[in-house]
Amino acid sequence: MPLSRSLSMTSLSGVLPAWEEDELPVEDLLLFEVAWEVTNKVGGIYTVIQSKAKITVDEWGENFYMMGPYFEHNFKTQVEGCDPPNPAIRKAMDALIHNGCQVHFGRWLIEGSPYVILFDIGSAAWNLDRWKGDLWQTCNIGLPYHDREANDSLILGSLIAWFFKELTDNLGDKPNVIGHFHEWQAGPGLILSRSRKIPMATVFTTHATLLGRYLCAGNVDFYNNLDKPLNLSFWCVGLDVVTPNGLNVKKFSAMHEFQNLHSTSKARIQEFVRGHFYGHLDFNLDKTLFFFIAGRYEFSNKGADIFLESLSRLNYLLRVHRNDMTVVVFLIMPAKTNNFNVESLKGQAVRKQLWDTAHAVKEKFGKRLYDALLKGQIPDMNTILDRDDFTIMKRAIYATQRHSLPPVTTHNVLDDSTDPILSNVRRIGLFNSRNDRVKIIFHPEFLSSTSPLLPMDYEDFVRGCNLGVFPSYYEPWGYTPGECSVMGIPSVTTNLSGFGCFMEEHVSDPAAYGIYIVDRRFRSPEESCNQLTQFMFTFCQQSRRQRIIQRNRTERLSDLLDWRYLGRFYIHARHLALSRAFPEKFKTDPMVPLKTEGFRYPRPYSVPPSPSASIHSTPHHSDVEEDDDEPYDEDEEAERDRLNIKAPFVLVVHSCNASTKDQRFHFSCLNN
Repeated sequence: MPLSRSLSMTSLSGVLPAWEEDELPVEDLLLFEVAWEVTNKVGGIYTVIQSKAKITVDEWGENFYMMGPYFEHNFKTQVEGCDPPNPAIRKAMDALIHNGCQVHFGRWLIEGSPYVILFDIGSAAWNLDRWKGDLWQTCNIGLPYHDREANDSLILGSLIAWFFKELTDNLGDKPNVIGHFHEWQAGPGLILSRSRKIPMATVFTTHATLLGRYLCAGNVDFYNNLDKPLNLSFWCVGLDVVTPNGLNVKKFSAMHEFQNLHSTSKARIQEFVRGHFYGHLDFNLDKTLFFFIAGRYEFSNKGADIFLESLSRLNYLLRVHRNDMTVVVFLIMPAKTNNFNVESLKGQAVRKQLWDTAHAVKEKFGKRLYDALLKGQIPDMNTILDRDDFTIMKRAIYATQRHSLPPVTTHNVLDDSTDPILSNVRRIGLFNSRNDRVKIIFHPEFLSSTSPLLPMDYEDFVRGCNLGVFPSYYEPWGYTPGECSVMGIPSVTTNLSGFGCFMEEHVSDPAAYGIYIVDRRFRSPEESCNQLTQFMFTFCQQSRRQRIIQRNRTERLSDLLDWRYLGRFYIHARHLALSRAFPEKFKTDPMVPLKTEGFRYPRPYSVPPSPSASIHSTPHHSDVEEDDDEPYDEDEEAERDRLNIKAPFVLVVHSCNASTKDQRFHFSCLNN
């Protein structure tokens, strides 16, 4: 029977079964979250555990610990060393240390300041052969000799299983330990803990699969062959809880505040563009949109292939329709480089020189104007600037002369002749020429505020853009469009990403809320490319007022992506794990897999924010703030959405075999 109760944003009452509504006795429990990315930024899992730490600390307090590998630089820059407050943990650490293994403890300097226990892999490498033997004897799993990643994973897992054995022995008859293991690098710790029958509850979360990543990158029709034997590895473990990824959302006291941040960050991007396109800046920056794609450099998996092809078609449409909008596209994907290229650095130097020249002339102009006004005179504008001023300005103008096109890339890319992005840019012929309405900037490094070229952190950069485009083919979740949403930036995703499926499930009209979902599941690549092109072309036809309204709606989805809301799925997983590991202490009814259907945001009550995608002849809207035919109350619509997120929430039973749609979310497997 489906369960249905009322939901509040601060309580799980009504979301969990009755036995789970009572809070866990966290004072008698210890929760450990194990991941390779603890204090170690590698990929999206780092964002998951780092952003979720605050709500977990709020729930568990001093009884929550995160575990991962020790890297000296990370420890010195991100961790404040201290002594463990729990004697049992101190004793378990000492047992490893006295046997020659180095273990470090401290507080991770992120929001929530969780405790971390970090294991030095190098100090225990001498045990590798013995631990490989243990793994083979207990599980019949062998590791390749030269596989560094697998070896490091086994060492970390062996140290963690050793630690849990010492800890549970110290706790005696009241272990009540929960170990939550993230992804395959933490897997050996789970396997060894289970094989050694350590009395603890365990949760395993897989965030993606290497098999899926490599198959999709190899042009395999992955999603239409999920039932084939090759893909049985996806279904070898039962699915218990789907755990969507959240973010720490900081709400502004006034709606206009995040819009102001957009304007500020956009102005900084415009300054970079002025330098990058010096000598070719014949387009109006006030009628320029900034699109971007960012993430791991997986050309086809992340959808960079379909994105570039769609940009070529968008460029054609903008030119044919004589649209006066220009689109500057940033591709933020780290590739092998040896430095910034000279042209990019020169562009920013020329921009600064022009600014200094204009500032100097402005100072002289202002002083002369001020002196004339003091004398009660209206100055002659033809004489207020002398010959030297004109000479300085002419020299500055000559300095901006450029005989080459603005560079497509900001860095010197190694093997640029075979680089996928640059090869496709050459194929589609987008070289930043004057008649192109779409301009390309490939930034093959992650963004940093210390960069001499584009000194912006990623968050500030995203806030300044108009649209994030992430047409991924393989994306079990996809943080980038979610990050756009909480910052009020519209984005493009696909129905092959967990985020896209999540939005289709919870939002009646995602496009109205700034979430454009490309169908890459049931359409051919050509059709998907055309759909993406139409999304972007329609976006370019919006007026400034329409874009502001859409950003307001997009930002309102942040409640849906907040860990305060999505963290309940992790709480549910921990309850299940405890009931299976310690049934005599945490009794429950027979467990069945649960699927959350949740609420749905309705279609906005106000007029649509963009022209219909089906009407190609829709004229371009003016940036003049025209009145709508129907009154539009932004605050009233926002309040409807806020009330809607508190609507009844439903849990329904579904099959143990994950559906194609469900498998694209991160999922948790619980071990009894």
